[in-house]
Amino acid sequence: MNIRKKLFKTAILSLLLGISTALIITIFSPVSAQENIKISVNQNSLTAKKQASNPQRLFERGKTLFEAARFSEAVETWRDAAVGFERQGDKIKQGWSLSLVSLAWQNLGELEKAQTAIDKSLTLLQNQKGNTEALAVALNNKGSIKMKMGQANAALEAWKQAEGIYNKLDDSAGVIGTQINQAQALQAMGFYRRSQKLLESINQSLLPQPDSQLKAQGLQSLGVALQLVGDLSKSEEALKESLAISQKLSLDTSSILFSLGNTARDLKQTQAAFAYYQQAAANPKNPLIQAEAQLNQLSLHIQQSQWQQAVNLLPSIQSQLDKLPPSRSSIYALVNFGKSLSKLMQSPVATASLNQDSAKVLASAIKQAETLEDLRAQAYGLTQLGNLYEQTLQLNEALSLSRKALQIAQNANASDITYQAAWQVGRILKTQGRNQEAISAYDSSIKVLKTLRSDLVAINRDVQFDFQESVEPVYREFVDLLLQPASSLNKEKNKGISQKNLKLARNTLEALQLAELDNFFREACLDAKPEQIDQIDKTAAVIYPIILNNRLEVIASIPGKPLTSYQTNLPQAKIEATIRQLRFSLNPAFSQQQRLKTYQQAYNWLVKPIETDLAANNIKTLAFVLDGSMRNIPMAALYDGKQYLVEKYSVALSPGLQLMQARQLKGDNLNVIAAGLSEARQGFKALPGVKSEVKNISSQVKSTLLVNENFTDKNLAKSIKSTPFSVLHLATHGQFSSNSRDTFILTWDGKMNVKQLSEFLRLRDVSDSEPVELMVLSACQTAKGDKRAILGLAGVAVRSGARSTLATLWAVKDESTSKFMVEFYKQLNQPGISKAEALRQTQIIFLKDKQFTHPFFWAPFILVGNWI
Repeated sequence: MNIRKKLFKTAILSLLLGISTALIITIFSPVSAQENIKISVNQNSLTAKKQASNPQRLFERGKTLFEAARFSEAVETWRDAAVGFERQGDKIKQGWSLSLVSLAWQNLGELEKAQTAIDKSLTLLQNQKGNTEALAVALNNKGSIKMKMGQANAALEAWKQAEGIYNKLDDSAGVIGTQINQAQALQAMGFYRRSQKLLESINQSLLPQPDSQLKAQGLQSLGVALQLVGDLSKSEEALKESLAISQKLSLDTSSILFSLGNTARDLKQTQAAFAYYQQAAANPKNPLIQAEAQLNQLSLHIQQSQWQQAVNLLPSIQSQLDKLPPSRSSIYALVNFGKSLSKLMQSPVATASLNQDSAKVLASAIKQAETLEDLRAQAYGLTQLGNLYEQTLQLNEALSLSRKALQIAQNANASDITYQAAWQVGRILKTQGRNQEAISAYDSSIKVLKTLRSDLVAINRDVQFDFQESVEPVYREFVDLLLQPASSLNKEKNKGISQKNLKLARNTLEALQLAELDNFFREACLDAKPEQIDQIDKTAAVIYPIILNNRLEVIASIPGKPLTSYQTNLPQAKIEATIRQLRFSLNPAFSQQQRLKTYQQAYNWLVKPIETDLAANNIKTLAFVLDGSMRNIPMAALYDGKQYLVEKYSVALSPGLQLMQARQLKGDNLNVIAAGLSEARQGFKALPGVKSEVKNISSQVKSTLLVNENFTDKNLAKSIKSTPFSVLHLATHGQFSSNSRDTFILTWDGKMNVKQLSEFLRLRDVSDSEPVELMVLSACQTAKGDKRAILGLAGVAVRSGARSTLATLWAVKDESTSKFMVEFYKQLNQPGISKAEALRQTQIIFLKDKQFTHPFFWAPFILVGNWI
């Protein structure tokens, strides 16, 4: 049904989700489809008196007043209409009028009165026979009230009921409106993927429709959902299309500009973000958007250390906030303002009044939340006020507020606030020296985080969520607390730490790896199933280093033995400086003596404290679960003073034993899809050695070749789906970084995103295909200076179901890479050899070759994942 032909109008209400302002669509129509009279607000008294006796005209006048933002007058007019319809015995029209009374009360911030009106409306309408348009409108309004009261579940249910009625009425506009609303509720509940799928379905139904307000709103909601799940280019595309339609139809564009600002900010397009926010704030039609746009400018100035510009915004923001009626949006805006003020307290422009101003703003937010009985908003405000007291070292007050916030958040099922409040309680207790109580609080926070994986994959702008600022530190601080040394002696083993704490610390490190991978892909797509090392490989030890503020901690797991731990007491800055030197020293121009000395220091940190235990337990493989920038250092090149580590052990990297899938690659199942580019493409230089590389590999093992123009996205997808294989070998340019958008494989016709490659592998017909045991990425490299780039390597294998990945930490010369890969397959084809051992033997052969003896040629090749 053509939306333009429907006699419907849309009233746009701000969805009270704080910074991520979106749209609730409330669809209402004239009571009589035959009458659509435009009435001027400025009428003479005679006309007004005539209308007073005609409830239908009062109904229409109320709409006109509402559209003019004269909400108090709209309330009175619709009330009079309801009374008139009651006298006529028309309960459906009476219920419809009361529903719109509720809508006007919502815009005045009077949620209690809005709730009373909608309850009366629904009582009238639900007692009538059949499904009526009026009942659907009332349910839509009920949903918007519930959202504003922080009851997203109830809102979702109301909107589902409304959708059912619109479906029965064959009203496509009504269906789309309620579905957009449902998507917003799903986002508020943390179900971002479900929201995205629903909005994409809406978008498909809107595409063939003529440009309309509803279409613009649908595209904006889709853009917001895509931004939340990290699909930023598509988010920008949808929002710009929404903006173009809105400008064409002369609609208010402030909320769309605001959303574009959020997407630009995530794209690191700072100037564009500022420009969008400024345009949004310049439009006086939407005071909430004005305030939120200025708040985002403020936080962006603070992020950029633009202190004076930040200070200059404060009076304007305060003025805007003072004008907002009480609502969840205004509460979140106040809390976010208070957070920004507290950050300014730690800046060069800090003044004594900032502390008082921040406390005053937060107290006002809490008071409003209590008045609205919005538990979630109360918990959010109390958590931030507790944080303010924590900063000013008023610890008893901070603890009391944080515990109150925790209790309220738990009662409100606000898990994303619960974990933050529990973390805050833990921090305060730790500062007070109450370590056992602190451990319990941190443990609670981590447990909530594990249940929150679907929420944490996206930036939750309700609470200004950021993974590296608000999640990662919880894990690190907990490990730090669990491994607190009983003595300050350097490298003292175990230090009296209980096995319980060691196991909890190891599990926390595993959970951090999983959380980082989820954050990398912006979706909780990885299944974690803890594995015992004894069940994977009885001759392998796992080493877990973690960089803390004042030391490097290491946990070691040897099959059949208790966990052990050891430390090196150094400031984090010195540890990071040494790691940078480790990477830099692998340049062949660097002094060999200095390189060996530096790599011996790293060996002493990570391996030397347990080398006796490794020998006594016949350990043959060392699997490292590395942390931070240490991931970009080749463990094979560690030096004990006489030998490289690879000369003593097979070496592998693991994203954690929770993600291991134990299965050995058998020689008779060694089937390879080998794809590569030898010619220059898309600005990348030629790799002439690739042709001989894939040709020599195919001479050793059964292979399907895709070279140059045959190596396209389409052909690779087809081969993956139709060809039985256990190894995927990609000899082409590529890059891995901590951002999945910047992680790609170069094909003949484009750059294949890491997610796309993973989807190709996951979409195989499993019943007809072998598991992907190994993915080899020849000539690819990790992004320079990106300490989280290995997440791309680990993530692509785990997400796709591949057991492991072989790749390089840096670009190696084309000729030597080709020789290395050919030798690797020769070793891999040997009976009973593991992937890690095949890599080790290849590296040793290179090490003994005078032409390639320098670690630059053999050390960058790393095996990530299953080493068997």
